[in-house]
Amino acid sequence: MYQVRSFSESATYDLAFRLAQKLRGSELIALEGELGAGKTIFVKGLAAGLGAVETATSPTFTLLNLYEGRLPLAHFDVYRLPQPQAIEELGYEEYFYGPGVTAVEWSDIIAAYLPAEYLLVRITRLEDPREGEGRLLEFVPYGEAMENLLKELIEDDRSRD
Repeated sequence: MYQVRSFSESATYDLAFRLAQKLRGSELIALEGELGAGKTIFVKGLAAGLGAVETATSPTFTLLNLYEGRLPLAHFDVYRLPQPQAIEELGYEEYFYGPGVTAVEWSDIIAAYLPAEYLLVRITRLEDPREGEGRLLEFVPYGEAMENLLKELIEDDRSRD
């Protein structure tokens, strides 16, 4: 696991942007966090880091948005799914197991459908007496490929300090 504290939307966006630049395709990024935690800001950074022309928006009412860039990005927001099985109607396998990158907001709702390998990004609010309100981003890799991806991100972050 890797933890990063972010005290601005731009810092969260930049972290996701840097992660996206390390993606090679066929990765799934599972996002968890309460409403307003910053999941969509993170996806905006992913999309930009993948070279998407369009700015990512929350697909809450459409459930799925697609963005073209260096790698295609499928952005799911499953918050409003009537039940987890409804993900099947969206043809999730095409994206979860396809050549592009998939980001899933509220991934805990459809945990049974996630592939064996994915990167969980859990975002929680935190209050720092000196820096104010921020976010704690916890990265939890599932599978060897995701462990290697996370190691690359950690090395990149350490070289930036």
